[in-house]
Amino acid sequence: MILLGIDLSCPLVQTIALFGVSAAVTVIFLLNLYCYLTCGRCSSKAKMEGKTVIITGANSGIGKETAKDLASRGARVIMACRNLDTAKAAQEEIIKASGNSNVILKKLDLSSQQSVREFAADIVKTEPKLHVLVHNAGMALAIRGAKSVDGIELTMATNHYGPFLLTHLLVDLLKKTAPSRIVIVASELYKLACVNLNNLNPVNTKPAAYLYYVSKYANIYFARELARRLEGTGVTANFLHPGMIDSGIWRNVPFPLNYPMKLITRGFFKTTEQGAQTTIHLAVAEELNGVSGKYFMDCKEATLNRAAQDMEKAGKLWEESAKIVKLTANDPKI
Repeated sequence: MILLGIDLSCPLVQTIALFGVSAAVTVIFLLNLYCYLTCGRCSSKAKMEGKTVIITGANSGIGKETAKDLASRGARVIMACRNLDTAKAAQEEIIKASGNSNVILKKLDLSSQQSVREFAADIVKTEPKLHVLVHNAGMALAIRGAKSVDGIELTMATNHYGPFLLTHLLVDLLKKTAPSRIVIVASELYKLACVNLNNLNPVNTKPAAYLYYVSKYANIYFARELARRLEGTGVTANFLHPGMIDSGIWRNVPFPLNYPMKLITRGFFKTTEQGAQTTIHLAVAEELNGVSGKYFMDCKEATLNRAAQDMEKAGKLWEESAKIVKLTANDPKI
């Protein structure tokens, strides 16, 4: 058989092809082995009996794995989820896997300021303590953007402004429970973007996927300024890069790019269980008592680039975010 001028029946051609396939398989194996060996794992055996934890987006991905682990340690886990139908199935799975029935499901749509306020009011009314708040939920669009019900670009509304508002509304409960922790899932992908303080509601940005990177950068500024403002309160705030995860966040990649993306995520990305390890580490590790304002990757402290350490810019983003989420004089102050 001749293809593109090459005789595929030739033994030499077949040998070269076989060698190429073998080399590709070897490379894939070695890359997977490298990913496995360098994947940090939470080694803490700390128990969480008597502690209450809120995890946003706990119905899937690393949020569900985090909820499963903390429930296994005895925590009262509050799953804060937008889609209660899928979350109900996840709740049942977590209870069965952990043997802990104290797993609560509550409605929270981080893109809606009204939903955030209703959720927070319910928590403050019904929960006497809050030991850990995990900002895990995140979303990414592909090409076209969208607006939230408040007229805010949807990715920024969900990934930054929602957590910003929720933290303010729950901060008094966290202070009351101190020592307590806030854990923010950011991303190393922040390095692909920058935060434009003159366009903090970037509704017309294309491709919309870029705004995921921007939102993760905003998470970092938020976490660092939050830690600064919480000094002396007994509430710590740390943030992390979970790694590249084979999770549902890639479902918005359009055709035909979704097919090669599936091959990449399944072949080289971390599993959701592996990706949850750093979040779990920041939530439970006893050696992190009192540690705040730090960036972690693979359960170890990591380094930010110089721009991400700009506290003046972090402070300006904070002030503008307070305006966008419409904080009032009656809201708790950080």
